[in-house]
Amino acid sequence: MSVRERRAAVLRAARHMSESGLSAGTSGNVSARAPGGMLVTPSALPYDEIVVDDVVLMNLEGRVLEGERKPTTEWPMHAAIYRARPEVGAIVHAHATFCTTLAVLRRAIPPFHYMVALAGGDSIRCAPYTAFGTRALADHAVEALEDRTACLLSNHGMVALGASAASALRLAFEVERLAELYWRALLVGEPVLLTPDEMSEALERFTDYC
Repeated sequence: MSVRERRAAVLRAARHMSESGLSAGTSGNVSARAPGGMLVTPSALPYDEIVVDDVVLMNLEGRVLEGERKPTTEWPMHAAIYRARPEVGAIVHAHATFCTTLAVLRRAIPPFHYMVALAGGDSIRCAPYTAFGTRALADHAVEALEDRTACLLSNHGMVALGASAASALRLAFEVERLAELYWRALLVGEPVLLTPDEMSEALERFTDYC
């Protein structure tokens, strides 16, 4: 895939994220790994007004290689994840309603449903709070994502990883649905959690899940 095609894929994912309501307004951001570093959405621009050339190419140290726009303020988090996780091809960061609701409670998503295994483990962790756009937030996110493909960010939002922008976005929607189900269950009572053995079975089954 060419750099321009990757730019277009990042833009499609960002627009879908915004149009679907997964992340309202200019909140959230999308990136994809690219030769020399990564492609990231620009800062503070409505996604329906962004064109392909507005997607910024930068290296993982923060230097802009191509593009006239200012990159998202969350670029340090994206860069840190790419450095730590060479298998990751794209990242979606969203301020999704139910994920953020749990995140402001600083509550992880436990094994209340076998689909939690979609994120790679028996829970979806919630990273500690620190200010947006900082290296500290990047470090917290990398730690919460260890052996996982999604996490929550305390008092902030969520992060989902994928091989492509499209797959990262699909996971983001799945995690938001799980957050909603968990939130709804908490309104009734404390959900019954699956056992470690039950989650191990689910994780094994997801190895071949399509």
